[in-house]
Amino acid sequence: MLLRIEASDLPGLECGLPGVRDIHVGVQRRARPGELTGTFPADAPSAVWELEVTATRGESGWDLQGPFVQGGPGGRFVYLSWMSADDAGGFSMFRRAKLLFDGVPPDVLDAAAGHGLLVARLGLTDARGHPLCAAVRPPLVEWSAPAPR
Repeated sequence: MLLRIEASDLPGLECGLPGVRDIHVGVQRRARPGELTGTFPADAPSAVWELEVTATRGESGWDLQGPFVQGGPGGRFVYLSWMSADDAGGFSMFRRAKLLFDGVPPDVLDAAAGHGLLVARLGLTDARGHPLCAAVRPPLVEWSAPAPR
């Protein structure tokens, strides 16, 4: 199944946090905090990530797994990692958002597993104008399973 994360309202390259500049965001690979895929500058108008996940039906519902899915059964999520330019010319992670699957309505997961597409739509700027971080569940994210075209 394809997991498509559609992000808007990025916070910009500078957000007023001390020492944080030239901000970028990407999806972190499982158990590899320094390995990101699809890195976008935080002044982009939007960001979209498409990740392959495996959906397995179990006694307690659907379990999503894949190279970018973190956590154990019943607590799976994807990390959106925020990076800032460092003085050595590289990037350092300074914040992460946990896009938690436990907020996906069961009927949406059923539909997504049926036709192979789960979509998460969210804004990436918090109420203070900073990069979104911590646990992300509805209403901060809208989950859907659009029919294939």
